[in-house]
Amino acid sequence: MGTAMVLVPIFFSILFLCGENLKYIFFTFAAGICAMPVLWHVLKDYQKTRLMIFVNPNLDPLGAGYTILQSKIAIGSGGLLGKGWLNGTQGHLKFLPEKHTDFIFSGIGEEWGFLGALAIISLYAIVIARGLKIIYEIEDTHGRAIATGVIALISFQFSVNIAMTIGFMPVVGIPLPMISYGGSNAIATLIGIGLLLSASRRL
Repeated sequence: MGTAMVLVPIFFSILFLCGENLKYIFFTFAAGICAMPVLWHVLKDYQKTRLMIFVNPNLDPLGAGYTILQSKIAIGSGGLLGKGWLNGTQGHLKFLPEKHTDFIFSGIGEEWGFLGALAIISLYAIVIARGLKIIYEIEDTHGRAIATGVIALISFQFSVNIAMTIGFMPVVGIPLPMISYGGSNAIATLIGIGLLLSASRRL
């Protein structure tokens, strides 16, 4: 489900920033919304559980809702400045699962606090802003499509991962780009940034 969610915003972002007629984008988006009741019956039981737990994690605080509740505790306990490097209790005492992959932002919030989390968000904002500047300066349609896809990928993964860790979205298994542990995602992101830099050199 996480992979499918990544592809959708990339598709719409490329259509929009490459000048596609907004009418077609709107109709496609509307068709997707109308199909949601049908898609609900296609989802597997564990996927339905994730969506229900997103609405109310307390439905199963020791089961499906455990991770998101621990994630919120970790981020909230960090306060303004955090507990200090390697001093996070939720992560290092193994209350928070997947603290090095999907929920690494929770560990950052616990150990570095609000200011540390804000610094990470600011770095992503700089990368995304620079990417958008490159997109609008590129005249080649193919180069613009590639650059748009790369920035959409980074933006969506970054936004969804953070929203997931603070309970604004269901747990979908999307990593935090360039920070979460995992070779394949890091390689894909770095290749994308390489393509983006290559496009910027041709401006």
